[in-house]
Amino acid sequence: MKRSSRTTHQQPQPQPPPQPADSSPPARVYARKAASNRDRVLSQWRGVDLRAAEIAQRPTDRPAASIVRGVLGRLRLDQRQAETEIVKVWNHLIDPNLTAHAQPAGINKGTLFVNVDSSPWLDEIVRYRRKEILQRLQTAFGHEKIKRISFRIG
Repeated sequence: MKRSSRTTHQQPQPQPPPQPADSSPPARVYARKAASNRDRVLSQWRGVDLRAAEIAQRPTDRPAASIVRGVLGRLRLDQRQAETEIVKVWNHLIDPNLTAHAQPAGINKGTLFVNVDSSPWLDEIVRYRRKEILQRLQTAFGHEKIKRISFRIG
């Protein structure tokens, strides 16, 4: 008995391209796999699996605003701005003869540090003008901001 060799030819349906398991960009996937392989090899070499501890120590993603706030805090821009303001006011409040020989250097914990260019001027300021200068600056900035003045040769 002969069978008929008639077969119906069906057109194969086009299949959609395979989807990757991870929808991340290929470079990121490669980097993640390389890091995973590196961690695995290191844990085998050490004889101890430290991946969990290392992952816990990695910095987490943070919003840009918190990063900028932290950087600005470390730069102490608010303190620098206050020091700049003190220098400007110093030149207007204090006698020009005195400002020619003494300039504020900085402020720390309520103490204003002033550099004086010579010993005779330092003696003059400390003996006769310290209270007047302190009162004028406290009037301008408040008693909390400037509590004391320290003069030094510099």
